[in-house]
Amino acid sequence: MATQTFQVEGMSCGHCELSIQEEVGEIPGVTSVNADHTTGKVVVEGAEVSREDVDKAVEEAGFKLL
Repeated sequence: MATQTFQVEGMSCGHCELSIQEEVGEIPGVTSVNADHTTGKVVVEGAEVSREDVDKAVEEAGFKLL
């Protein structure tokens, strides 16, 4: 199991966090996602996933990886 942390631009509230968690959580192999709008960080646990897959999921939620 791997833990990866990504920095996301544009999160400003709990709804933003939930949108990102939902989209990233759909990536195969992801077992847990925790987004924090106060720090802009998204912590992904599970099988190691590519930055490209996370970037696509974050963009689908309306945000951007830094």
